[in-house]
Amino acid sequence: MNLSLEYKIQAPKVILDKNPVLLLLHGYGSNEADLFSFATELPDNYYIISARAPYDLQYGAYAWYAINFDADQNKFSDNEQAKSSRDLIAKFIDELVANYPIDANNVTLVGFSQGSILSYSVALSYPEKIQRVVAMSGYFNEEIIKEGFENNDFSNLRIFASHGTVDQVIPVDWARKTPAILEKLNIPVVYKEYPVGHGVAPQNFFDFKNWLEKHN
Repeated sequence: MNLSLEYKIQAPKVILDKNPVLLLLHGYGSNEADLFSFATELPDNYYIISARAPYDLQYGAYAWYAINFDADQNKFSDNEQAKSSRDLIAKFIDELVANYPIDANNVTLVGFSQGSILSYSVALSYPEKIQRVVAMSGYFNEEIIKEGFENNDFSNLRIFASHGTVDQVIPVDWARKTPAILEKLNIPVVYKEYPVGHGVAPQNFFDFKNWLEKHN
């Protein structure tokens, strides 16, 4: 099956007519095996699909978009590549729904770091495709969301956001701005912090699983 992105898949243990899906989006410099290592711990009724980002950084490392440094070592993101990945993920979701018995009205994005930034972008650009987002160690980048997104219907969208308080890659201050932005758009959001760096604490994993079970 030739879909737009490479991916790993775990079929649900509980088969329904159509099953919900968790689409896992990894961080910069990682690959589809990273978050997939969680797969066996996730609820039995979901398809678990972990996608590989399109930009190859060599040696099994991939990115959703380039991060460049200027002469003063300031980081900046390639927003055009990020937008192109955003639309590629949206297309990939349509392909998954067309090729697997997936419930198109029960799609959850689970993103870490760059995958989390992209999850916000996909969900707010295409809220008709996404019902839930778990955004770990990321932040809200308005510049890579489709223009006019503020007018979209977000009534079916819910978000769980989390961050490490000592994150040395993406400052926690960036993540702390997210809940207010989402609340202004009337998107229900749960925001939690954990005493970790740029990673997923066991408690974070436990909390987002509980949140999923409540909102499935």
